[in-house]
Amino acid sequence: MTALAGTDPGPVPRSGTDPGPAPAPGGAPARGPVRFVVLGDSLSEGVGDRVDGRWRGWAALLAEGLGADAGATAFTNLAESGAQSREVAERQLPAALTLRPQLASVVVGVNDTLRRTFDIGHLARRLDRVCAELTAAGAVLLTACLPDPGLMLGLPAPLARPLARRQRSVNGVVHALSARYDAVHLHLDAPAWTADRSLWSADRLHPGERGHRAIAAAFHRLLHARGLADGPAPSPEPEQAPPGRGDAALWLATAGTAWVLRRCHDLLPQLLLLAAAELRHAATGTRAVLDARAERDLTASLGLLLSAPDGPRPPQ
Repeated sequence: MTALAGTDPGPVPRSGTDPGPAPAPGGAPARGPVRFVVLGDSLSEGVGDRVDGRWRGWAALLAEGLGADAGATAFTNLAESGAQSREVAERQLPAALTLRPQLASVVVGVNDTLRRTFDIGHLARRLDRVCAELTAAGAVLLTACLPDPGLMLGLPAPLARPLARRQRSVNGVVHALSARYDAVHLHLDAPAWTADRSLWSADRLHPGERGHRAIAAAFHRLLHARGLADGPAPSPEPEQAPPGRGDAALWLATAGTAWVLRRCHDLLPQLLLLAAAELRHAATGTRAVLDARAERDLTASLGLLLSAPDGPRPPQ
């Protein structure tokens, strides 16, 4: 629970090699390099913050400030563009556990909301399993709730509201799991984050360099308060110029067009149906029915999670 702020490391290697000694009890860093493993999607991969022809991102910036000495962090980034909760649970989690992380970030969910197969119950069970197994292995978790993509893209209200409803449900799950597993948590859906366009890249879906630095600094501050970050905090000042209108137009004409076409085959047909339902309920003054339905599904999913005992969960 924090505002976005911070201060600099610079690029770090995307992955460490030697996992080092076993973690100390309670997830506190043991002697040797701090083992920091990143799970998630394009936001954690670093999309929007390109350095020397590759993505850097908030996790790499944060990794450099975890330890006071050079080489004090063994950093591995497993995040992949387009990853959903299923990929995190089925592919990234097993790889992360072999590295015996002491810190593990789990930031995912937006791609789930952009699929016609979205199911809040399935997402909740997958994320619970990921958090449970990482915590049981001795890792301190880093989590974040995220802004809804409809808001960030500036979609018309009938299209944006269904996506906002889905993202609120995902964030509700993340809040509950963050509390359950005592995670270091950021509210990246707060207005201070979403309203500041200087934090965002040309695609309006990913942070730019300034945004990635703000995320890294915010996590660093919370980790420092727990005694889990001894190095310098990342600088909030970017090293590269922010994207201009020309960059946004170039993205839309290239990668953005491809992104829209992919969504046309997946989400768009269902989203149009959801928009039609939105307009129908708006015309009859019954839009609250849609909100209540989403709230009921979220409540049922959280009820199942919170009634289950702590510990690793079976695959879903």
